[in-house]
Amino acid sequence: MVTTFDVNSNSNSNFDSNSNFNERGTTMANTEKYDGFTTAERTAMKDRAKELKSTARRGAKADTESEVLAKIAEMSDADRALAERLHAIVKESAPTLTSKLWYGMPAYARDGKVLCFFQSAAKFKTRYAVLGFSDEAQLDDGTMWPTYYALTTLSADDEARIAALLKQAVG
Repeated sequence: MVTTFDVNSNSNSNFDSNSNFNERGTTMANTEKYDGFTTAERTAMKDRAKELKSTARRGAKADTESEVLAKIAEMSDADRALAERLHAIVKESAPTLTSKLWYGMPAYARDGKVLCFFQSAAKFKTRYAVLGFSDEAQLDDGTMWPTYYALTTLSADDEARIAALLKQAVG
């Protein structure tokens, strides 16, 4: 199902009545259709489908570090520098985790389940990269705690904090 959204110019004088807006509120030409997913989201889903097929052949616990390193090598300079350093910190701080791709992103798993991942800024055209932790990570701290961290650069203090988070996440 394809949906387009027309904006009524009477509802807000800032909107152009000849424009269409998708669900994320971005302007589209009148001839464009929005199918619910961005190109980056569709690409991530295709990457995940390939990963699942590959995992079925190899087994969920297989370490696919060479694939992760290849994906990191494809990144822009700024994202690659962060991803390489993060990869090294994971290997040093949580050596029991296995490297794998998850939605086309470097991820680190325990017993086949993703514990944390690195999302490059270029992946979804954001202004910063992300270090994310899944619900598998043992980061519980009261009734509320962060699971996603924005990364622009990594200082020595940042690296120490990430190392501590990884050790806590592994349990």
